Amino acid sequence: MSGPVTTLYHPVGASELRLIEALQFRAFPPRLPEQPIFYPVLNEEYAIQIARDWNTRFNNDGVGYVTRFAVGAAYLARSERRIVGANMHEELWIPAERLAEFNLMIVGKIEVIHTYTKNDVLSETVG
Repeated sequence: MSGPVTTLYHPVGASELRLIEALQFRAFPPRLPEQPIFYPVLNEEYAIQIARDWNTRFNNDGVGYVTRFAVGAAYLARSERRIVGANMHEELWIPAERLAEFNLMIVGKIEVIHTYTKNDVLSETVG
């Protein structure tokens, strides 16, 4: 793929990260039936907030990861953008049935750039 790319982020738990690893860090796994939307986010700060404040508390393993990856900007222009809170809470909404197509548009590999645990959240609260 040539042309400009957009960097995106997606917070995940350990189970989803294992599936991404099984896909050689080249794709995201299919959504579960209760997940009709794949929602990569457009800024790192928002992804950190989800991984640290949500995934560490609500995933059984108490771990949250932030992944980073690039997708061709021309492809993303066709995707729906949503602000789901403050202006920094900007997501793309990719219907689950389009995830396989979306995965083909990923440029390079998906990388893990941050890891958070319940202990990290507790130490930030106490410290």
